Amino acid sequence: EVQPVESGGGLVQAGGSLRLSCVASELTFGQFTLNWVRRAPGKGLEWVSTITNLYKEMYADFVKGRFTISRDNAKKTLYLQLNSLTSEDTAMYYCVIGDWASGNRGQGTQVTVSS
Repeated sequence: EVQPVESGGGLVQAGGSLRLSCVASELTFGQFTLNWVRRAPGKGLEWVSTITNLYKEMYADFVKGRFTISRDNAKKTLYLQLNSLTSEDTAMYYCVIGDWASGNRGQGTQVTVSS
């Protein structure tokens, strides 16, 4: 399987916003549940958000309405809008196709929030 490719990360000040994108190549992209996970420095992999093939959205408690997940099946692209970022959001962000813990995961895009 071909890994998805994330982009959109960067350095942002606290309170700022970023939009992450993830482009995949699966022929049946629209049938998959899609996820964002992250790994902060020195910590384990942490689930952030999921969107199902029926567009049901789920978020980790720490998101608290700040992030929005979306998908464009025609473009085979997954998005994550990050708002009101804090230093605790600093992490490598990965998209995962399928199960969030064991699915097809990309190389990640780094988000760094300066306080």
